[in-house]
Parts: sequence; C-alpha cells; structure tokens
Amino acid sequence: MRELRMGSDEQFAADTERYRRELLALCYRMVGSAHDAEDLVQETYLRAWRSYAGFESRASIRSWLYKIATNVCLTALDTRRGRMLPSGLAGPYDGPDRPPLPAAPGEVSWLEPLPDSWISSDDPAAVVVARESVRLALIASLQLLPPRQRAVLILREVLAFPATETAEILGTTTAAVKSALQRARSALDDVRPDDLLEPTDERARALLDGYITAFERSDANLLEQVLRADATLEATPFRDWQAGKTRCIHLLTTHVFGKPGDWRLIPTTANGQPAAVVHHHGQASGIVVLTATTTGISKVVEFQDATLVATFSCPRGGPRSG
Repeated sequence: MRELRMGSDEQFAADTERYRRELLALCYRMVGSAHDAEDLVQETYLRAWRSYAGFESRASIRSWLYKIATNVCLTALDTRRGRMLPSGLAGPYDGPDRPPLPAAPGEVSWLEPLPDSWISSDDPAAVVVARESVRLALIASLQLLPPRQRAVLILREVLAFPATETAEILGTTTAAVKSALQRARSALDDVRPDDLLEPTDERARALLDGYITAFERSDANLLEQVLRADATLEATPFRDWQAGKTRCIHLLTTHVFGKPGDWRLIPTTANGQPAAVVHHHGQASGIVVLTATTTGISKVVEFQDATLVATFSCPRGGPRSG
C-alpha cells in the first residue's frame, strides 16, 4: 500500500483534497485577501505533492497540511504589508464636507472580502464556526498582529489545535505558543460583539433588503430606517471613513447616490455577513458587506474594486482546485 501511495496522484488527491476549503480559510485569515489565499493554497498543495512520498504518518494528513500552509503564509508575510481597512489607518473624518479622499496608488494594501461559498460545508456546525472566524472585524484585527502571533491565535482559538501540536506546526516551544496566545487574546479582547445576526437570519436579510432598496432608489429615508445611530461607513480605496448615522447618510446622499436606478445591488454573503455585489450604471463596481445586528446595521464596508465581482461570481462556488 505504501508503494502504491508514493506514486499515486489519485491517492494524494484522495488524502488531501477534502481539506482544501479549510486551508483556504486559514490562508485568508492569515493574509486578508481571497486572491492571495487562493494562491497560497495552490503553493501549499504543490509543496505537499512534492513531499508526499516522504510523508511518514507520524502526524495526521490534516496536521501535516496545516504545517505546510501556515509556513507558506508566514514566508509570504515576510515580504508583504499587512492589509487594512480605512478605519485601521486613522480616526473617523470630522472635517468640512467634501468627497472622501482616496489613498495614493500603492500606498495601502487593502483588505479583501471572502465569498462564503468558498468555505461552505455540509456540516452546519462547521459553517457557523467558519462564519464566526472570518468576520470582517476579526480579519481586520488579525492583520494588526505580528504574523506568528496571528498564526498561534488561529491555530489554537479557531482550529482548536492543542498547544503541543501548534508548537510542532510552527517549529517552536509550547511555552512560546502559550505566551503568544496570551498576547494575541489581549489585543483582540473587544473584537467580537455579541448581538450579530447570522446572514441566514430573517432579520439580517430584511436589513440587507432595506439597504439595497435604499441604495437603488437613492432614498435617504429608507437608509435612516436600517442604520443604527452609531453606524460607521468606510470604503476602499478611500482613507476617510464616517462615524454616526447622520454623517454616513449625508456622505451617501451628497456624494454617492445619484439618481434612482444608477445603482444595482445583488444579494450575497461574505465573511459570514450579509453582502451585495454592486453595479453602477450597469458596470461592476465592487462588493459591500454589512454588519447586521439585532438593532440595525452597525457597519457598512464597501470594497470598490470591480475585479472582486468575478471572485463572487466563481461558477464553481469555490476556489480553483489544483
């Protein structure tokens, strides 16, 4: 059997392919980009295939793949800037009325959304865990941690690897893992609000429908009904962001809305949150992701990048396979 496995592409695929979606989620949490995560998964599988003949089963296939993927990510992060949202750059804009200012080309590496379909699962419990661990607020906060701290937090808190196995994956000591986890937990203490709605919740869908209708009709009154008083609004590639319903609505009605019919939004889900694919004057514009809570929409993040629309239109409902 060992000889057959050593030379069998089919056996390699049978042993490893089932982990592709969860490895994609790992890489996305590490680097904050769906496109980069897909490339890193491809690199993981290439390295795994090359060393498959030498795999001695001292660890599980899953643990072995996670070790490769984590180290692929850490190597990539050595030469890449952390990805950000506008709210990670500075406080909310509170100056005189003007259109938001974009960052200079190449000045900031922006966070990207992740289609829920890329990490979907037949296991309902796994779906809930996956959604919770890719929320935009968490992913944005993870990018602020040093890469190895980030890896420890993901492996221990999200994936529930034991400290000893995490140390083996990262080539460090159990004591170092415990220390890094403590620091990472402290940095992320306030990231997860407890009133979030699942995107499948009827209340979340109603908030998304209300936001879409308000945008497509250029109707500030409808927007007033779905945004919380403390709502925030940010959009890449702009440095400025707004805090408070009044400022959010003013920005949208003054500088964004235009005429009824200028915008078309198609419902979807991203990062375990209600979202929409955005078209402006019939052209792909980007993706908007909403933070839906029991008291309304608390955060709107729009990613103004037309190339992301193709990501959310992937015909296979997930990343490419190698």
